[in-house]
Amino acid sequence: MPQITLDKTDIKILQVLQENGRLTNVELSERVALSPSPCLRRLKQLEDAGIVRQYAALLSPESVNLGLQAFIRVSISKAKDAREDFAASVRKWPEVLSCFALTGETDYLLQAFFTDMNAFSHFVLDTLLSHHGVQDAQSSFVLKEIKHTTSLPLNHLLKE
Repeated sequence: MPQITLDKTDIKILQVLQENGRLTNVELSERVALSPSPCLRRLKQLEDAGIVRQYAALLSPESVNLGLQAFIRVSISKAKDAREDFAASVRKWPEVLSCFALTGETDYLLQAFFTDMNAFSHFVLDTLLSHHGVQDAQSSFVLKEIKHTTSLPLNHLLKE
């Protein structure tokens, strides 16, 4: 991927897109005070450089009957093949939205959504704990979401 240096206009494009990725090029260009052709060219450069990875629709979990959100801390065998196999398996589990390798006492942190406690139990007992590399799993359930955003902070890029 090509490397690019971000200027204030690029950063503004990124900020606006993080707020609303469905804007037309004309709408985007108006919000960043740029004419449509240069705006589209800059956006294409940001995409080609991998800075803009993808566009997505963010669904409300409750509206699609996924009201139980869990964070699951997983400890696995220290063997390299167990880690690689676990990572490959996690990528195939649709319940898991995010998986992070961690430092500290826990090896991985999973964020997963379920329809109810029965679906959660089935996943943990029949999928997660049945995986050959998994040694232990501990779960916490989300009681209330205080903040959720997909927007990255970009103010540090605005060097004066």
